[in-house]
Amino acid sequence: MKVTFLGATRTVTGSNFLVEACGKKFLVDCGMWQGKAELELQNAEEFEFNPNDIDFMLLTHAHIDHSGRIPKLYDQGFRNKIYAHKATCDLCALMLPDSGHIQEMENEWKNRKRKRKGESEIPPLYTAEEAARCLEIFEPVQYDEIVEITPDIHVRFNDAGHMLGSSIIELWTKEEGKETKTVFTGDLGNSDIPLLDSPTMIESADYLIMESTYGSRMHLRNDEKAELFLDIVSETLDNEGSVVIPSFAVGRTQEILYELNKLKETKDDQEFRRKYKTLMRSNVYVDSPLAISATEVFRENTNLFEEQIQEEIMKGDNPLEFPGLKFTQTADESKALNEDNTPSIIISASRYV
Repeated sequence: MKVTFLGATRTVTGSNFLVEACGKKFLVDCGMWQGKAELELQNAEEFEFNPNDIDFMLLTHAHIDHSGRIPKLYDQGFRNKIYAHKATCDLCALMLPDSGHIQEMENEWKNRKRKRKGESEIPPLYTAEEAARCLEIFEPVQYDEIVEITPDIHVRFNDAGHMLGSSIIELWTKEEGKETKTVFTGDLGNSDIPLLDSPTMIESADYLIMESTYGSRMHLRNDEKAELFLDIVSETLDNEGSVVIPSFAVGRTQEILYELNKLKETKDDQEFRRKYKTLMRSNVYVDSPLAISATEVFRENTNLFEEQIQEEIMKGDNPLEFPGLKFTQTADESKALNEDNTPSIIISASRYV
């Protein structure tokens, strides 16, 4: 087996691994380069392989730095299956066309500049329509089931606890009578991410390929973050101000909604109750079409939530629903928030994640 690292090495974007084993060539992830301008320029470069030679692809999760060049791959001739968890397929159906829309808007701006310089126009990396077409080759799978790709290649997707549908992929390949197990972690979640289960413990592997973005960093516990959040929000609302929370549309927005819903159970002293009542009297707006759609995907996949939350949902306490929660459905509703002086909380999610 041969693994070629084509992205996410010495940086955290552009995840893309080419695997050659058992007479097959396949990819693990095909992400977009994001961040610095010189990194993003790599998105337009030719792949370091022929897309027509790729037999299949394994996708760890839907974040654009892992999935964002799939439409380009499709546009250049790849038509074989992309295996991904069902929730990842659901989210890619939202996020890839949204990414295509961003490509079109950014390309229009770049072409205006090129035109002023007398340069010829260039096409976008891909369009929203092109991104929507690539969804036909996605093959949804569930956690824990062993999928036979070929008689000599088997895979299993396990919960990575990073975002809805995120997966640690176990790969078994059999060559010359010897079986080798390789594990691709994708992005790993913490053991206490709101809503989601902890990452699956993998017992053994011959080779482990993993991310380590925050491997040297300690994070605040969720209860500490929630209390700090409440202090900041209540102080702002007490002063007749509004709180604007910039947030990723997928994952972070839903975690914030969960934390807002759960704050009431963290403490029971008088000052805390006052702050909590201040928060609960305020409207909470989710101001992003993508975040609204993604929240609906989360609601449709509550079977992936940790057991305690599933039990709460069965009792009628959905962590993604509470009094005062409102979603802006149109551009006019979004603009109206600028004219509303009523103290409120606005979760303003970026489209591009």
